[in-house]
Amino acid sequence: MILFLALIVVAMVLGIIGATADGLLYLLIIGIVLLAADIVYFGMRLRHSQRHRLR
Repeated sequence: MILFLALIVVAMVLGIIGATADGLLYLLIIGIVLLAADIVYFGMRLRHSQRHRLR
C-alpha cells in the first residue's frame, strides 16, 4: 500500500511540474503513464486478493 501511495504522489508531482514548466511536457506524459500503471497495478492486486477470500 505504501508503494501505491508513493507512486500516486510521484505521478502528481511530475504532472504538476510538467504542466506548469515551459518545455517539460514529457514530465506530464510520464506522470500520466505512471498514474495509469499504478491504477492498473492496484486493480490487479485488488482482484487477486478477492479470489483468495472466496476460497
